[in-house]
Amino acid sequence: MSSIRILPDQVANQIAAGEVIERPVAVVKELVENSLDAGATRVEVEFRNGGKAYIRVEDDGSGMTPDDALLCLERHATSKITGAEDLFAITSFGFRGEAMPSIASVSKFTLRTRPRNAESGCEVLVNAGKIEHRREVGMPPGTRIEVAQLFNSVPVRRKFLKADNTEAAHIVQMMRQYAVAHPKCAFVLIENGRTLFRSPVCRGLRDRVSEIWGRRIGRDLVDIEAEDSGVSLKGLIGKPGVSRSTRQEMITLVNGRPIDSRVLYYALVESYHTFIPKGRYPLAFLMIDIDPSAVDVNVHPAKREVRFRNEGEMRRFVMESVIQVLRDLGQAKNEWLRNAEKVEPVKPNTIPSPVIPRISNPVELESSRGVERGSDPANTVVSVSISENPSKAVPQGEEVPSKEEADFAIVGIASNWTWKGIFAERYGLFETQSGLLVLYPPRARARILYEQILNSFDEDSVLRQDLLISLSLDLPPIAAQLLKEQSSLLEKIGFGVEEFGRNFFRVTSHPNWLEDHEVESFLSDLIQRIQEGGMRLNERKQNIATETLAKFAGRFRLSSPSEKNLSQQGMETLLKSLFACENPLTDPEGNPTYVEVTHREFRQRFSF
Repeated sequence: MSSIRILPDQVANQIAAGEVIERPVAVVKELVENSLDAGATRVEVEFRNGGKAYIRVEDDGSGMTPDDALLCLERHATSKITGAEDLFAITSFGFRGEAMPSIASVSKFTLRTRPRNAESGCEVLVNAGKIEHRREVGMPPGTRIEVAQLFNSVPVRRKFLKADNTEAAHIVQMMRQYAVAHPKCAFVLIENGRTLFRSPVCRGLRDRVSEIWGRRIGRDLVDIEAEDSGVSLKGLIGKPGVSRSTRQEMITLVNGRPIDSRVLYYALVESYHTFIPKGRYPLAFLMIDIDPSAVDVNVHPAKREVRFRNEGEMRRFVMESVIQVLRDLGQAKNEWLRNAEKVEPVKPNTIPSPVIPRISNPVELESSRGVERGSDPANTVVSVSISENPSKAVPQGEEVPSKEEADFAIVGIASNWTWKGIFAERYGLFETQSGLLVLYPPRARARILYEQILNSFDEDSVLRQDLLISLSLDLPPIAAQLLKEQSSLLEKIGFGVEEFGRNFFRVTSHPNWLEDHEVESFLSDLIQRIQEGGMRLNERKQNIATETLAKFAGRFRLSSPSEKNLSQQGMETLLKSLFACENPLTDPEGNPTYVEVTHREFRQRFSF
């Protein structure tokens, strides 16, 4: 007796669902694409609990007849293609005929649809792949699909879903992309009964971007338009110097389809190589129109990845087009680099006054600093720091160092260290009595800035800068809600933010460690990181929240290009400020700020 058998359709559909429907956002994506393929001019999406409990997608498209409503639930039933040759000229979003039966097999699925020329509609109810009923219903022309209890029939799959906020963030980001791709279609997105955004039909891409991301982003974008060898490129890109901490605002569309493409991402990042700081991402909303036969969308089950026939040529075309626009704005590469490498003047209150530690137990100090026992503390670089006024530097209640101890500290840095210069345009070299110290300025600045910001959070009265003219923030609905949720915490760290209309805010003050022109970008980056789950700020655990904010603020302030060739005076000042910190050994991420190679290590290397 044969052990090989054909699986039932219900089981086969559930297996297929694992490839096509990985999470709630995939359900929304497939249903929205069907609405757009049906010629919809209005698409409304509602979801609850990150899409796990309920999803509704409703449109005013062409609708389906009762027979087609049943047929669309069969595997590989599609109206988009008729033969294998059509795969080389796909102009629609869907074409495999797998999404509808896959969704219906792992949820409680309700389909209501009505063609424009029909007097009534048809309702089909499917529960875990089994059709419960089909009946006539009254409804407007179009299609309405409800998906409830997603993956209840496949509990193993449900266990792999993320938290509600994470799943919701994926849905929101996906809806933004499709809304940008189709400005001639109105979109509404509702989460747990709250409207996240409502964007009517727009005249063009700029209007749609302003509707979804907020009007303030418009001033940071410029138009781009180019054509070469049958490939058309249109859209909006960020101005030089404008950047984001994540790739969420790098939107790439191919023939109206939002896609992930390493080729396009690489081209964009490389185009901005000298126009934005390293580690930051440009703003871009690119719409590429290309012959369908020159791009393969049948690469991945979710159809998010595409493959170009000539990837090298596509990369070259995008890079040349973007760089040309940036140069036309008068921001030539060499000029920008010269401006970027100018060091921002240090304000008197931006560097904490160096403090001399009370050296009461040199052996204990050696152990805490990781210094070899038996060595002379006077020759140990990390055991001392210098202060102009030692008596003022010591906290109240602490023992004031004696003159001998102060002289010991001053001799340790001022006399025994010899400046040797810059190595590899990034490291500062100092000769000490114990060996050679190598300082890495970016990490030293990160530690200094982190402790300065953290100390400002801990003060009873945060030093803040009141603005004579308040700054305006026009945010997307989701970002606006997050800003309101964090308002009390932002107030504690020095921000004065007032709601001044729907999704519109005024910033009346900011912490003194932030410049006026950085406020808007800082708040935008902060909200974006929170939204994508990169940061979690719990006001009930303020110590953790303020430490997280201090790290983020330090990275933000250090994201601008820094000077490559620091002067001797600048390096010495940086080193003294570093050893004034509570923990000069590492940056906020735990990476070393400097290393020291001792004479003993040199002798071991040279075997003498």
